[in-house]
Amino acid sequence: MGSGIYDFYFHHDPAEVSKCMLCYDPECAKACPQSADIGGIIRSLYFQDYMAAVRKLNCDCTCCNAPCEEACLLSRENRPVAIRDLLTNVRKDRHLLPKHRIETIDISTDICGVKLENPFLLSSSVVSSSYDMCRRAFEAGWAGASLKTICNFSQHEASPRFSALKNHANAFCGFKNIEQLSPRTVEEDMQVIGKLRKDFPSKVIIASIMGQNENEWTELASKCEKAGASVIECNFSCPNMEAASLGVTIGQSEELTERFTRAVRRGTDLPVLAKLTPNITDIVPLALAARRGGADGIAAINTINSITGVDIDTLVAEPSVRGKSMVGGYSGAAVKPIALRFISDLFRCKELDGTHVSGMGGIETWIDALEFILLGAGSVQVTTAVMQYGYRIIEDLIEGLSEYMKGRGISSVRDLVGGAAETVVDHNSIERDTIVFPTFDYESCNGCGRCYISCMDGGHQAITLDPETRKPKLNGKRCVGCHLCRLVCPEMAIRPAAKYWMPDYKNFNL
Repeated sequence: MGSGIYDFYFHHDPAEVSKCMLCYDPECAKACPQSADIGGIIRSLYFQDYMAAVRKLNCDCTCCNAPCEEACLLSRENRPVAIRDLLTNVRKDRHLLPKHRIETIDISTDICGVKLENPFLLSSSVVSSSYDMCRRAFEAGWAGASLKTICNFSQHEASPRFSALKNHANAFCGFKNIEQLSPRTVEEDMQVIGKLRKDFPSKVIIASIMGQNENEWTELASKCEKAGASVIECNFSCPNMEAASLGVTIGQSEELTERFTRAVRRGTDLPVLAKLTPNITDIVPLALAARRGGADGIAAINTINSITGVDIDTLVAEPSVRGKSMVGGYSGAAVKPIALRFISDLFRCKELDGTHVSGMGGIETWIDALEFILLGAGSVQVTTAVMQYGYRIIEDLIEGLSEYMKGRGISSVRDLVGGAAETVVDHNSIERDTIVFPTFDYESCNGCGRCYISCMDGGHQAITLDPETRKPKLNGKRCVGCHLCRLVCPEMAIRPAAKYWMPDYKNFNL
């Protein structure tokens, strides 16, 4: 998240939090003499669910000798997570809980009239590929799932089929897959839908389908409706298909998108979503084509064509399948900015007014999900974060969104949809006549000089360092207000000035 209360005012140490391995059945919690939900608290911090972390705290670490740290698996490497300090700082943050808040909120929404108990769905992928997986997800709190794409042609999968780019905490920042569709027969998938409908009548079951011709699209839609699906999702966007005429090829053609959407509409009265590809320049014409074909909503985005890297020892691109690789679908946190752009484009299109948008692409935290909602998504779908952290992240998605709404006095999540959409304008409409200078918090500044380096080598040479204190000083005559310095500061000690300056007044110095 960008600058704001969630960056500046909570006392947690992000680097220390990121050390946590987010263990299954964590030993630290078992060792706590006060039975604190240590795993849950740290996981909430990890996923930026700070208010929930404060509310979960049920222990006082002041006089504790921290047996939790001895139990931490990282203690075997003499670098346990500083749990006592983290929890002590969470206690300090209690005063940050909003004093004026509402307690009654409604996080339910809908997909084209089909009720969702919350906005969070599993997207069509391996995370929703069996009855048992969906059962566990539904029991954890997910409102529904788009099942792994149903088709009536056999799948021939590669191994290995995943690769990832990781950050310093060894977490995925980008993820590539070369996986295809459901490995089961259509009849077996119909049984999965039927059993889920019987056992979970309140959950939304989205049947993702892919046909090879119009008749197949029609028949699959009809069978899924009869089996008990809530919504049909047309997979016009998988980038990994063996047959060149399927998946993303359809989603790159207005004619094919309209034709096959119309074929699906002939087979069902259920709401129809067209799942579109980002591997195009402009998504709106494809969405309009889907609407002409009878789609009620758009799901976006599917994964982005990618090569994540090359193994410099074997000289083979990743993932290596017997010494060869292929372009595959990219997902994870790195694709969120691209996904948000497409969601914004869809919501801002007047011809698509009233069209449900189910957003996906890089959602890990409740803040990510909220950003999609604010730009126009009426529901959100998640895969890569579940693959890395498990279904349990739904707890922090729901808690984080709920705490935000309570603190802001927002009673219904529906009121948030599109709340930021009007702030995105055309290039020629942006205001370009003022400068916002950065200001320095010298108490937080540690004198590392990162701002100086970036400004000198990547900016406008507007920062100097005091030779004695190593604190930065701004030259307003050179500063253009780009804020590169603020973005690179490891202590978040640089903030936007409260005032705006016209370029004529660049004699300002800080």
